[in-house]
Amino acid sequence: MIDRLRQMAIFAKTIDHGSFRGAARELRLSPSVVSHHVAQLEESLGVALIYRSTRKLTLTREGHRLLSATHKMLEAVEGELVDLSVSASVPSGELRITIPSVLSQSHFIEQIAAFKKTYPRITLFLDFSDTRRSLIDDGFDIAIRMGPKAKNSATSRKLFSVRRKLVASAEYLASRPIPENPQDVVDWDWLALVPAQNVPLEFTGVADSQAIIKPEASIFANDAQAIYRLANASAGLAIVPDFLVSEDVKSGALKYVLPGWELHAIDVYATWPANAPKHGLIHLALGALSQSGG
Repeated sequence: MIDRLRQMAIFAKTIDHGSFRGAARELRLSPSVVSHHVAQLEESLGVALIYRSTRKLTLTREGHRLLSATHKMLEAVEGELVDLSVSASVPSGELRITIPSVLSQSHFIEQIAAFKKTYPRITLFLDFSDTRRSLIDDGFDIAIRMGPKAKNSATSRKLFSVRRKLVASAEYLASRPIPENPQDVVDWDWLALVPAQNVPLEFTGVADSQAIIKPEASIFANDAQAIYRLANASAGLAIVPDFLVSEDVKSGALKYVLPGWELHAIDVYATWPANAPKHGLIHLALGALSQSGG
């Protein structure tokens, strides 16, 4: 019976991660051992649970039934273990979080530090990158994302919003006429963040007037802070979070372009695996980080 339960748990992890390799990485086993356990489970039950191909794994009807039952079993066990130990222990363990690089300059860092001070026995591995990392394939517990109109769901939660500004250096703007509306700057030199390079820019002006443009960038980068530094070096126009440029605007090194027009704010949200234990470290961290401001 113990072997059967172990095989069921390995089977569930395989499906949750979408591959034998992904499950093996979390369980610290070899992919061949994971595959062997799943094959043994299928043999003992006398049914096929997974259809295998070179590109993906697909559940059979019997596989769906067993996965649902296994998830319920694992959640019940994990919940009971947490309930038994919560009064006698301090939360501990490891959390791997991938975060957009630009947020390293925001108040979000202070919220992470506060969480660590509250739970000193939790070890944090923070990956700061503006290249989107895969939550499952790259082995993260939480992914912090930035995007428009984030929605709360069973596996995602909006944390806060960030105001964006169109900026350029005083030197760059000195040789150009003062623009009155977004269409006036369409053919200027634009700096673009690679993940957002094909997204039209929506502006709101006085009396809620709207303008949408899609300029062609002359420089692309996968790092928002590099875009900001290029704008500082007079390479062109850049759209960056307000918190990143406020001091340079105060000093006069950078200037807001089209100050009478506002860009839509961008949301910062968290995503996590669907099978994250409801009483585990992931949800503990989400509760703390949801109180943060941009």
